Amino acid sequence: MSTPAVAPLLLHVVGARPNFPKAAPVLAALREHPVRQLLVHTGQHYDAQLSEVFFDELGLPRPDVDLGVGSGSHATQTAAVMVALEQVFAEHRPSMVVVYGDVNSTVAAALVAAKLHIPVAHVEAGLRSGDRTMPEEVNRLVTDRISDLLLATSADAVAHLHREGVDPATVHLVGNPMIDTVLRHVHQLDPARIATLRGVLEQTDPRYVAATVHRPGNVDDPDDTRPLVAALHAVADQVPVVLPLHPRGRAGLTRAGLLEHGGITVLEPLGYLDFLSLVQGAAAVVTDSGGVQEETTALGVPCLTLRPSTERPVTISEGTNRLVTRERLADEVSRVLADGRPAPGSTPVPPLWDGHAGPRIAEVLARALGVG
Repeated sequence: MSTPAVAPLLLHVVGARPNFPKAAPVLAALREHPVRQLLVHTGQHYDAQLSEVFFDELGLPRPDVDLGVGSGSHATQTAAVMVALEQVFAEHRPSMVVVYGDVNSTVAAALVAAKLHIPVAHVEAGLRSGDRTMPEEVNRLVTDRISDLLLATSADAVAHLHREGVDPATVHLVGNPMIDTVLRHVHQLDPARIATLRGVLEQTDPRYVAATVHRPGNVDDPDDTRPLVAALHAVADQVPVVLPLHPRGRAGLTRAGLLEHGGITVLEPLGYLDFLSLVQGAAAVVTDSGGVQEETTALGVPCLTLRPSTERPVTISEGTNRLVTRERLADEVSRVLADGRPAPGSTPVPPLWDGHAGPRIAEVLARALGVG
């Protein structure tokens, strides 16, 4: 009697907060296919609210391997992930490695897998800002260049890959798995609870602006933090600002006087459901985060992105996002407050951002492994 073939092994690498809501729908959908799965957490984000809470709230399986690499410079962190993953890949010999997004763990895993001749699938391939001063842009370019399957969230991402000479047969437009996670949990969001916790509803005007800032171009240099803080103060002159503050940049923003305005409330990083609740209840969101641009589009919340460019232009052309400068931020907030929140369901959503990207990705991966 012949021995049954062993099911192929998919090894998923996650490491930072943006990875988890992208991976959760893929892991869940693959349970319907004859594959084995191994989840590796690099520990790039190790704070409980930036990492641990996602496993509890999103139904992610506990990591099979937790590398615990921690923080450090880009080179230090990427090197530590590469060294640790080389041992993991050598031990488990996965049939394919699946990476997500554009963080250091993503490019590190892709490099190690490629050099060990293990196929790589990149979820969220093809995004481009055109700004190579952003570390994430370099990570995207390198990861896409060495990946075997490129799973794109939007048509513009597919177009970027085609222009770069990527074999069209390896590119698949699958939609956005992060939106799967938003739509799955939207019924659990409770903006009133979050607003009450920070006292917003004690104001005469219950409106507030939610803000997130962490990009180097906004928080690393005092020449950037001072005008950013001035812009946030100008917003807080109009409406309360609630700012869950990423550890990155906290000290610099504080030195620049962020807390000197009584209309700004700084919170510790929030869990996934609490953060989305804060976003859903906001009159507008001010951010420099890529993922928040997508989440606000899914929730129909006006988004003002403090960056000169975005790798997610579809959130502008078919969403609620707008690029703004620090100098124009207060005026743009005034405009949004005057216009009011759009009616639920009235704002456009990009094609295939429908809550079914996870199953589409699982189908592509299964076919590539010969089991779909």
